[in-house]
Amino acid sequence: MRRAFLLAVLALLAAPAPAQTLRGTVVGVADGDSLTLRTADRRLHQIRIAGIDAPERGQQGAHRAKESLAQMVYEREVRADCAMRDHARWLTCKVWVQPVDCASCGLTLDVGLAQITVGRAWFRRDASGQTPEDRGRYASAEDEARARKRGLWRQPDPVPPWAWRAAR
Repeated sequence: MRRAFLLAVLALLAAPAPAQTLRGTVVGVADGDSLTLRTADRRLHQIRIAGIDAPERGQQGAHRAKESLAQMVYEREVRADCAMRDHARWLTCKVWVQPVDCASCGLTLDVGLAQITVGRAWFRRDASGQTPEDRGRYASAEDEARARKRGLWRQPDPVPPWAWRAAR
């Protein structure tokens, strides 16, 4: 009996924390992988898109990555499924928006996956909190973008943002 109780407690502790879901309007885009969301209660939330890393300010491709994200989400309603906070205390979230070309679709476009697909961000293989299915989709999207030389993959040897930051 006691062993069963201990196993149940350990299972609860090992389970991922419940996700926080936010809905609101994007009121700012900082770069190609982060945005500011204003919820109905007028609170602002700094959000980093889970599973991706876009070029940093000053790095080649940064402006286009920011533009791409802004075109998808700026001044639009989104849903953010947030699992954790990063080192800077920003929420790390999977962000969903309604596709521009589909008025009846609802919030069905995965913004992080879209950024990778158009070659504006890298898939962070070390990203925690992603499902195995998302990892597979993101990795495949990056492989496809590389093969088709989309976005940052047009460069002969694009430098990942984490390497660029480390070099500074």
